[in-house]
Parts: sequence; C-alpha cells; structure tokens
Amino acid sequence: MRRTPAPVPPAVRPGRRWTATVLAVLALLAGTALTVPGAATAAPAAWTPKPAPMTTPWTNQVPVDRPLPEYPRPQLTRPDWANLNGIWDFAVTPADAGRPAAFPEQIRVPFVAESALSGIQRRVTQSDKLWYKRTFTVPASWDGRRVQLHFGASDWRTTVWVNDRQAGAAHDGGYDAFSYDITDLLNRGGTNTIVVSVWDPTQNGGQAVGKQRLNDVQPHPGGGIFYTAASGIWQTVWLEPTAAAHITRLDMVPDLANNRLKVTVRSAGTSGHQARVTVSAGGATVGTATGPVGTEFSVPVPNARRWTPDDPFLHDVRADLLSGSTTVDTVGSYTGMRTVGLARVDGVPRPVLNGQFVFQTGTLDQGYWPDGVYTAPTDAALRFDLQKHKDLGFNMVRKHIKVEPQRWFYWADRLGLLVWQDMPSMERTPDAAGRAQWEAEYRRIIDQHRSSPSLVMWVNQNEGWGQYDQARIANEVKAYDPSRLVDNMSGVNCCGAVDGGNGDVVDHHVYVGPGTTVPDADRAAVLGEYGGLGFEMAGHEWYPGGGFSYEDQPSLAHLNNRFVGLLDGIREVRLPRGLSAAVYTEITDVENEANGLLTYDRQVVKVDEARVRAANRALIDASRSPAAPVTLPTGQFRSLRVTTPGYTDRYVRHKDGAVSTEVVNGGSAALLKADATWRIVPGLADASCYSFESRNYPGEYLRHRDSRVYKEGGSGDLFRADATFCPVRGANGGVRLSAYNFPGQYLRHYGAELWLAIPGGTRAYDSPALFAEDTTWAVEAPWTP
Repeated sequence: MRRTPAPVPPAVRPGRRWTATVLAVLALLAGTALTVPGAATAAPAAWTPKPAPMTTPWTNQVPVDRPLPEYPRPQLTRPDWANLNGIWDFAVTPADAGRPAAFPEQIRVPFVAESALSGIQRRVTQSDKLWYKRTFTVPASWDGRRVQLHFGASDWRTTVWVNDRQAGAAHDGGYDAFSYDITDLLNRGGTNTIVVSVWDPTQNGGQAVGKQRLNDVQPHPGGGIFYTAASGIWQTVWLEPTAAAHITRLDMVPDLANNRLKVTVRSAGTSGHQARVTVSAGGATVGTATGPVGTEFSVPVPNARRWTPDDPFLHDVRADLLSGSTTVDTVGSYTGMRTVGLARVDGVPRPVLNGQFVFQTGTLDQGYWPDGVYTAPTDAALRFDLQKHKDLGFNMVRKHIKVEPQRWFYWADRLGLLVWQDMPSMERTPDAAGRAQWEAEYRRIIDQHRSSPSLVMWVNQNEGWGQYDQARIANEVKAYDPSRLVDNMSGVNCCGAVDGGNGDVVDHHVYVGPGTTVPDADRAAVLGEYGGLGFEMAGHEWYPGGGFSYEDQPSLAHLNNRFVGLLDGIREVRLPRGLSAAVYTEITDVENEANGLLTYDRQVVKVDEARVRAANRALIDASRSPAAPVTLPTGQFRSLRVTTPGYTDRYVRHKDGAVSTEVVNGGSAALLKADATWRIVPGLADASCYSFESRNYPGEYLRHRDSRVYKEGGSGDLFRADATFCPVRGANGGVRLSAYNFPGQYLRHYGAELWLAIPGGTRAYDSPALFAEDTTWAVEAPWTP
C-alpha cells in the first residue's frame, strides 16, 4: 500500500510574506512540525506499545515520540505551532482523588488508555480518573505573542493545569475541540509542566457516548453493536502562538445564486477590528472583500467551479485581521463552492446538490480501529477509509454517532464525499442537566465543522437512543445551520424511535432491506441503514468465531452477488418510487460485527471493487438521467411468457392454488388458457405498482408467501403487500416483477415453479445461473380474452 504524503491546506499565495507562511505550513503538514524542547519527562525508549488484537497496515508506522504529526486544523492554518503528541507520564487514581504524587506509567498521546497504541490497554471505568503529565518549553521566537493550548478532543471531563495553576474551567465533552490561553501561566524561557486529568463515566453517565461501552479491552465474545470504550485524550494536543487580537474561526457559506461566499470572521481580543477575506483558485485571486469582525459579509466569487463528489474542487481562502491599515493576524483556509437543499424533482421531494438531485449512496462508518480504538494510527489510515468509499463508487458516508478529527473532514472535502454527521447519542433519556450538556456540545460541534463543504446533513438522534424533543431539536439545528439538511431521527421505524415529524428527511432502517421507505409531503425518503451482510474472514477476525451479522453469507461470491443485488434493487425499484439516499452497514467489520465490506484490520476488501463501483455508478447515473417508468395496461387481461432461451413457449399459470409455468399454445385446453390469463390492476398496496388477478377466479391474485408464489384471495395489509409487484425494465423489452414489500426480490420461474428469488441468495431458486433471464417476462396478449 502506497502512503500518500500529507497535503498542504490550500492557502492564498500573493506576496513574499505569505509565500513564506505557506512554505512553513507545507513543512508542518509534511510531518516536520516545530519540535518542542523537553518533549517528554521520560525518554521514549522506556515506553513500548501493547500488542494490538489485530494489526492494521499502519500499526507499526506510528512514531513513538511524535504520532500524528500533521497540522490538526486544516481550515484555520497558521505557520507556527508545536505538537505535544508523544510520550506523557501517566497515572490512574480513584475518581474523587486529587493529583497523584507520582506518575508511574507512560502513555502515548493521543491514543486512549484502552488502546494498544497507547501502551496502557486496559479497562477504564467511572471509578477511575486518568492523569497525564509532561514538560515543554516555549520557543524564543514566540516571545511577545499569546500561547494557546489546543485539544482536538478528550473524553470526557478534562481539567488542565500549567505550572500548578488551573487553565480555565474544566471542559465537559467528548467530541468537540477546546482551547485555553495559557500565556499568563507560563515560565517564559524555562521549563513548563502541564498536567491533565480526565474522568469518563462512559455509559454510566448522562453524556453523549455513542457506541462506547465498558467492555473488556481484549477480544471477547459478544458486544453486539457496541464496542470498546475510549477514555481520555484521543485527538492531537498542540500549542499555537497568536497575536492578542486573533481569528478563532471562519464561518463560510457558499451562495452560488449570487456568485459569492458569505463569511463571518470570529475572533478573540478584538475591538473595532476589520477582516479582509480573499478567495483564490490556482493561485489567482478571484474575489476579496472587507467587513467587520463577527458580522457576515460577502466575497464575490464569479463563475465559481462547483464542488461535487466527482469534482471536489477547493478554493483557497485567506483571512487577514486588520487594525486600521495594519494586519495583526492572518490565517489560511479553503472552501468548496456548493449548495445543499431540498427541492421537488418531478413532483418528489429530493435532496439537491448545487440545485441538482443525485442519489446519495454510502456506508455507515463507525470510525473504530483495532489498534487505536477511537484514534486512527496515522493520517494515511484516516484517509484510507474515505478513499475506499471512493474506490467502491460511493459518493456519501454517514459518520455514525462519532465525530472525527478535523483532518478527517479535510480528507472528505478533498476526496469528494458527502457527509452525514451524527450527533453522538446518549445511552438513556437524559435529565435536565444532561440535555443542556448534550445540546451545548452539539452546537459546538456544528460550529467547528460548519464550513466543511463535504458535510451536507446533520443527523440529530438515532433509533430512539436517549431520544427527547425531536421536533424542537430539529428546528433549532436547522435555524442554527440553515445551509444544511437536518434529519430529526435516523431510523424512525425502529427500536422505539419517535419521528419528530419535521426536518428534511424521512429516515428508515431496514435490515437487510432495501425496504419500502417513501417520501412524505415535505420530506425526502432516505434509507439511513440497510444491509448488514456478513462474512467472517479467517485470520482477520477480532475474536475468532465470535462474529455476527444481520445476514451471514456462505461465501464471498454470495456476498458480492447479494450486495450488488441490493444496489441494483435500489436503482431499479426504490429510486423510481422516491428513495433518495441509502446507507449500507458498513464499510469495515467492527470488533465482533462482521458486516464490513472490509475486514476490521483493513487488510482485506471482501467485495469485488470494480463490480461494486459499477453498481454504485449505475445507481448515481440513473438518478441524474432517470429512465421512463415501466407501465403495464391496467384493467386489461394479459398473459406472462417466459423469456429464458429454450423455455419461451411457457406461461405463468395457476393450478390447485400454486403458480407455475407451463407450455401453452393454440391447441391447449380452454382451462389451461384461462389459468394462464391475468387481469392487471393497480397494486393493492401501492397504486403505482400492479397486482395480477386470476381470469377465472376473480378476487384471487398472484401472491408470494414464504417465497413460493400462489393464487390466493385475502385481505389485510400483509396480503395486499404480498400481492403487489413493481415492474422494472428487463432485457429485450421484457419486464421484471419485484415484490412490493421485498424490493430487489423478483418473480422467477425455477424448475417450472414460481418463486420470489433473491440475487445472491443461498437457496436453490436464487441460483445466479440465468437469474436475469428467469426473472424477465414478456407481457403478451391474453390466451383467454
């Protein structure tokens, strides 16, 4: 596997001073970040990692003394910074204890204590408090500037001391970045000591916890859809010098209709300052504007090259903070010129990108690693999972109840993937304090990622986990970030979830799927989870023999056929009936979940990449250039003829209730001809599909039951669904008939009998041989008018 060098965040390059800045950033992102003297209290040689349960291609590529050396904040870059990742002294005390007198262990930051890459690898409970300690000196070149201490993320309550003085208030939150101005706590020119404590109750608290549970950190049976906890510092820790008045964030919203980028420059320490923002492409300035700090203003971006998954073009952005005519701070950034919204396309609510509907096909991405647990071992590893989405033809990824580092979003922006970002859920419905904490953390997460062009939808809650105030939260998130879609509840049909009734999408979870999700009057239909096809790869299991899936596959051939069959079913059946997006579970195996398209160690891609890519491409292309719907003549009698070569004189007929195929010709008995004649009527369950009523038994219909097909009468929702079939285009002008309630399963003749067959299924009548031919029918004149 070839490692890709870390990229330079785009930056505007006019002028000698700015060129020097960019070169400095280039050095940082290439892994040559400013080294902090006194990097650790203990020598790195005294520390060793623990054996990982499974090794990824990057496990042994992690530097001991400076892991994850890349610049951690690509949308707000400055040339000077110092990476504090590496070996820290470490101790564990009871949760209510004060600072320990000794730190007898060592941990590699930023890997959580439960991980092998941390060198600790043991279970942490709500009864424990984690303590970290190291020393550093401030470079002399930073004299006269403020010093900011940044944490990418630390789970959960983090308290920081510098030289025995507390830096601000404790931070509560596991998924958002936070910072302290530590200038007044420093020994300038001397050694400084930083101490950090972290307490993490995991599921025993009321905070956002996602999939973390207090399980054994070593592979073990069970665990289900929940995984190893991740306690303590899990993203990069770093220092940055700034001016007293400095930029803290850029909020950027593209406005394609008016050829502009709307920008709000956030800051600290300012009073009457102005901001100048310049947008460029390929080194050439395309627009610049000046406006007040903290207030939105617009930068002209005429004829912008639009960001899409197929062309993820990023414009460079530079922001200067001005005091009068003096520039007091400068940052580099980037943006993707694109818009996201909801529109009616041929009368159906659809999500649109740059005003155009494109089907969003992606996977559920849990973001877990067998060596680093919550933290990817390297930046190349972080990129790898996203690149695999592209290799497999997906254009979207749902980041499932976890929030990744900002470099993950950079890679999604650069590679071109649409991101659905979940807010990590709580384990139970929270009390008032828990609600306030969860909502405050959610707002901070939105603020930190609101300028990422790849992020197109916020997913508030999942399957009812910790659910409350769904409608209110959806309205508030939409008001807080009106530039994106909002999903009030993913899986409203599942697990006790309650639909808030608002937001931009109706989101169902259907295993294996793809189900029958349809839009409502004002919301698009999406399939927030489906699939879960499992195959356990010998030699690549987290706990050998302990894997589970939603549907086990007996071979890789079956896995490929079944998965491609699901994608084809979405394209042929569900897309024309209003489905706009689908999220497959999942991109990789995770601990004992064996549902991945890749193994948990990322060593094996289980599916045929070219074949999956082609199926995804066909699905995306079909949404851009939809074929005319297949229609049948309702109220008229017709006969259904086999199209399989060598059997084209056979027709669908019923006999003693069962349905089969039989040779019918002009000399056949009148009863056989009548049995082979059906009246086509609007679908009993859905009038956009069809039902087939017996010619000589009015009120009885073709109906599948336990996969076999019968002629039966009946009532009720189940009967109506079983007796409804949706037509899709077959070969040579023929028609395939998909079961209304099992999209992607088709009416097939096999051994002269009629069955409901699954592409890639394991039963005899699912056989891949002649599958397309056996499921294609010619709709012809009736044998009995």
